[in-house]
Amino acid sequence: MFDTKIAIVLRNDLQSWQKLNVTAFLTSGIAGQYPEVIGESYRDRAGNVYNALSIQPIIVLSANQDNIATIHRRSLERGVTSSLFIEEMFSTGHDEANRAVFSQFSPEDAKVVGIAVRAEKKIVDKITKGATMHA
Repeated sequence: MFDTKIAIVLRNDLQSWQKLNVTAFLTSGIAGQYPEVIGESYRDRAGNVYNALSIQPIIVLSANQDNIATIHRRSLERGVTSSLFIEEMFSTGHDEANRAVFSQFSPEDAKVVGIAVRAEKKIVDKITKGATMHA
């Protein structure tokens, strides 16, 4: 049904609140890069209108620190623009501070806690190889 795949990979040692927070931020990055993945508004029987949601399923995976670093590297090597969340962003409180702390790291020393990618299915599968379904 879809030629592309959206995958979010979370580092497996995060606390529950961190996993939810990172997932929300990464999803917004995908929606920002690919606005066409957002469908039409929802309406209930009473006529109330709700926000539009993704038209495409999103898979959530889990990986250890080394594997998520490899996934990050693979996304860069393949030229796939990703949404990325690093550990230091947990200590900030707004977008400007997030971008400031993010800019202090390179791919080699970033402590990645989450990454989201959207690309052709085969490419996403190659990038995320080694990650497992999030439990």
